[in-house]
Amino acid sequence: MTHVQIILGSTRQGRVGGKVARWFMDHARARTDFTTELVDLADWPLPFFNAAVPPAFGPSPDPASRAWGAKIARADGYILVTPEYNHGYPAVLKNALDHLYHEWNGKPVGFVGYGGPGGGIRAVEQLRQVVVELGMVPLREQVILANAYAAFDEAGGLVDRRAPDRQASAVLDEIARATTRLGLQPA
Repeated sequence: MTHVQIILGSTRQGRVGGKVARWFMDHARARTDFTTELVDLADWPLPFFNAAVPPAFGPSPDPASRAWGAKIARADGYILVTPEYNHGYPAVLKNALDHLYHEWNGKPVGFVGYGGPGGGIRAVEQLRQVVVELGMVPLREQVILANAYAAFDEAGGLVDRRAPDRQASAVLDEIARATTRLGLQPA
């Protein structure tokens, strides 16, 4: 069965990203056409990428990078959950992407952006450029969660779920279609 990793791209203390990722995982776990797992970058303390040889040209000598690569290689597709910091995405997410190349190639990737009034759209648009260079197949559908800090109640639930729930369903439907189209999932 196809396996999709949902990668939480923030390690900031007090992050709202955990709530966003849990909400999205609830949608993903309801699916029967693929399995999912949450990959939290806070659990992967990768060193700052400074390899002499880019990952496209050879494996990393760094044990943490090789372990990260083994983890990522197990998935057939990805959803990147990213905040928007200063009109961009977090350095920790860029670092995690930069450590690998072949593991990402040919696999679909969707986006869940969150932040202030713009909902992370600028971070998502920048990520689209990067994932194409890594040989990934970016999905058209996306989740954009504006004013994320006020979007959740004290229990961690979304206050107004209508638009975000529709967006989440659209992203999950599209990644299921993409994995089938790319031959990563049986039709």
